[in-house]
Amino acid sequence: MVEKERWDYLVALDDELLRGGVMLSEWCSFIVREADIAFAHGAFLAAILTTVSAIETYLRTEYSTGQKNTLCELIDQSDMEELLKKDLHQLRRYRNQWVHVACPEDDEIILNFPEQFEQELEMKAIEAVKILRKTIYNNQFI
Repeated sequence: MVEKERWDYLVALDDELLRGGVMLSEWCSFIVREADIAFAHGAFLAAILTTVSAIETYLRTEYSTGQKNTLCELIDQSDMEELLKKDLHQLRRYRNQWVHVACPEDDEIILNFPEQFEQELEMKAIEAVKILRKTIYNNQFI
């Protein structure tokens, strides 16, 4: 996908998934916009990291018990359908692999095969922006 196609993809997701209205905090709206910009400009790792941040911000707004819950706990205590929770946990675990690199000194594979990681990140970013929208559009009003 090129930049225009990525913007078109985001618009198509909104058209497909948003049937009413949603209320988002300004923090969440700001982070969603940053995730969209990163995705559209091809910064796929940044898009994934920012997408998960937007999801956590949304869940913290909607489902926090006032304690400092982890993202895992926020997902589990939400009233979202189980399939979406499963997708959120998979995305969270994928993000964690990049945020908490186990052996950063073991970089031979990324040096020799960067295109493998770039393709994987693009596919995951496409998934991530869809999961983000499913999450923030979960409690729509008409």
